[in-house]
Amino acid sequence: MRKQLKEAGLTENESKIYISLLELGQSNAGLIAKKSGLHRRVVYDILDRLIKKGIIGFIIMNGVRVFQASNPERIMEILKEKEANLLEILPSMNQMFNKTRESEGTNFFKGKRGFKTIFEDQINTGKEIFIIGASPSAQETIPFYFKWYDKRRVEKKIKTNILFSKGKKKLKVPYADIRYLPQKYASDVAINIYGDRVAILLWNKENPLAILIKNKLFAKGYKQYFDLLWNVAKKE
Repeated sequence: MRKQLKEAGLTENESKIYISLLELGQSNAGLIAKKSGLHRRVVYDILDRLIKKGIIGFIIMNGVRVFQASNPERIMEILKEKEANLLEILPSMNQMFNKTRESEGTNFFKGKRGFKTIFEDQINTGKEIFIIGASPSAQETIPFYFKWYDKRRVEKKIKTNILFSKGKKKLKVPYADIRYLPQKYASDVAINIYGDRVAILLWNKENPLAILIKNKLFAKGYKQYFDLLWNVAKKE
């Protein structure tokens, strides 16, 4: 229970005291300290915080403050209030994010989720894609993902041009032009060029790694490299 309360925004000690009050019912600070295992001075500080949050309340009985937990649904109300506050400033945050994301930079990604981030970026960027060294390991590294990726890519009419190393397995990709290089140049490293971005991908099932570079000059240079190889590659 404490774990879930922490995820809802309470601290470890706040969670302990709130749960103690749920179990004890109306209690003074001494009983709460004994139940929670916290020092009385700490308990007083946390009780004040919980009162301000509206999670507990108190009454005066014989000159002594007696505390009681508020209805647990109050925590849900607090979360909704936080969500409403975030929604209010979300447009401003998006504006700041979109402004700064346009700057140049290099990002490193590790793992399958990182790779999906790059391919989602390709969909969002909406520019034609040029791939050097498409790897057959891609389908094994992120199984099932490319079906949905290609579906959205085709819907947005994002064409893909692929340089693939010729082998026994024929590459089938919708809305794409494919040319082949000799099998001796096969590699698990692939280069994706789109817009002003270059993604260098290491298709390794155990430890996939990627570098995403956002720089117009880099993208232009790699695109020239792609054009050179494209002109010497063969159609199937």
